[in-house]
Amino acid sequence: MGNDPAGGSPDAAFDSRAFLRTVPETPGVYRMIGADEQVLYVGKAKNLKRRVSSYFRGSLPSPRIAMMVARIVRVDITPTRSEAEALLLENNLIKSLAPRYNILFRDDKSYPYIELSGDEFPRLAYHRGAFAKGARYFGPFPGSHAVRESIHLLQKTFQLRTCENSVFQNRSRPCLLAQIKRCSAPCVEKTTRDAYAADVRLASRFLDGQASEVIDDLSARMQAAAARLAFEEAAACRDQIRVLQTVLHRQFVESRKDEDVDIIASVASGGMVCVNIAMVRGGRHLGDRPQFPSGATVDDAADGLTAFVEQHYAMHPLPTRILVGFSLDAVRETLTEIVDNPPVLAQPRYAAEKAWMEMAEKNARLAIEARLRDAGRIGERLQALREALDLPELPARIECFDISHTLGEATVASCVVCVDGAMRHSEYRRYNIGGIAPGDDFAAMRQVLERRYGKVAAGEGVCPDLILIDGGRGQVSAAAATLAEVGLKDVNMVGVAKGEGRKAGLETLVFSDGSEGMALGGQSPALQLVIEIRDEAHRFAIAGHRARRGKARTRSRLEDVPGIGPARRRALLAAFGGLDGVRAATAEDLCRVAGVNRKLAEQIYSALH
Repeated sequence: MGNDPAGGSPDAAFDSRAFLRTVPETPGVYRMIGADEQVLYVGKAKNLKRRVSSYFRGSLPSPRIAMMVARIVRVDITPTRSEAEALLLENNLIKSLAPRYNILFRDDKSYPYIELSGDEFPRLAYHRGAFAKGARYFGPFPGSHAVRESIHLLQKTFQLRTCENSVFQNRSRPCLLAQIKRCSAPCVEKTTRDAYAADVRLASRFLDGQASEVIDDLSARMQAAAARLAFEEAAACRDQIRVLQTVLHRQFVESRKDEDVDIIASVASGGMVCVNIAMVRGGRHLGDRPQFPSGATVDDAADGLTAFVEQHYAMHPLPTRILVGFSLDAVRETLTEIVDNPPVLAQPRYAAEKAWMEMAEKNARLAIEARLRDAGRIGERLQALREALDLPELPARIECFDISHTLGEATVASCVVCVDGAMRHSEYRRYNIGGIAPGDDFAAMRQVLERRYGKVAAGEGVCPDLILIDGGRGQVSAAAATLAEVGLKDVNMVGVAKGEGRKAGLETLVFSDGSEGMALGGQSPALQLVIEIRDEAHRFAIAGHRARRGKARTRSRLEDVPGIGPARRRALLAAFGGLDGVRAATAEDLCRVAGVNRKLAEQIYSALH
């Protein structure tokens, strides 16, 4: 290696040939180390020797990689037992070491999926997050709209249930969805287990991209029903076929194949790189999703493209084909490193493929333009807030708290986080509040701040530059006392008190030192930022409170009685017209329900009283 053209020293020479002779051909993680033990890059590989060797060939894929390689003085490797272990270790090391040259695509929201649960009568549901054992998942989808539209189509066509299990197990009569032909009502046995399972199989095949085969099966079923004069069944099949054909005709986007394709466009403009992925599933264009890299400074579209491909397909299912506009060889090499059987990789050739790529590139440019506009507006807001509060620096990290309850019931506190003027959804937290007098907002605020900042004071977590409290002087005083107790009294904090008549734009900022509050005015960029963060904390708290309250109110106490399963629960609810009727019944009354003996009736009566 030669001298470092980017400021390194001649001492940074690295004998790559000698080192590569010691590298095993196993999965693992490698760390590129520069001068002063600075970690330059962390990567994973299913074959360490082949992957690390690629950095020391005659030509490198980009100037950024060449600059990084010129700085290397040592490479550390950690072999692992599997690629999955390598992926986990790489993720942990990137978070803890923050390497300078790693391009990261972090998204606050995971990709949504459609879930078919593993229940006896599977439930059709919108899903984000970890997969549950026994369920089937279809996707990913680029956004929630595509998932909800697909679920609506499946409801119309196959009439699968979408209700929670707690609702399904306690129904005694068909719900509204059953009445409008969006559910076959398996909860009250309006359909048989075999018939429902057949609809589930058809829905699964449709989601797997076999739409044409599903239509063929429905056509055969329609003809068979008509032959045996079962005209109602034949008409139902006909309606299903019409719905599927209408939707497919509307969404095919010139594609005549039931194919799964990802179209990946990478665009560099205005000092930014945006990678936009568009998804076609079963021939249907489901929309696209722009993403921006974080970590290393990236201004090269090719670097962004290869980094995105490596990270995205290490976590998500592969389509049949992937279309990219350039860097075919680099992307192909990246896919070979992370999967055993890479999909077909190509550049757009046909009219439909070129149209898909043009749309993806256009949306990437629009996303960059929007982000540049937002960056200017965010900078203006942060500067205005710094000046209004007389802060020494821009408040890079702001945390806001709110309390929500209904007459003291199911109290929930929320904490939302704003970093560099943008909401950081992945760092939001809710806290269930307990052990206080109902309705005591001051005690609730003290509890949540103790739980949040007790760890920060002990060295765990990140201390914010500014804390916002949704409330007036009482809440701010309680918050100031709590922060002083945990040792963070020097953190900037301000309360947001509602204005006269609770009108937006009339809010007053309340300070913890007892000084007079400040009204900024509705047009102030500083107040607009504060109110935006406060409203988000309010929304997040209310959502958590409603969920907690709803869970407590909708859960049937019959579920806690040993020996009461779904069938007996439905029988009891049907016999007495609901839970209130069951609660009003005596033990003797309960004995008259089929399957309930004297001992069980007394257990039920005791549980409800």
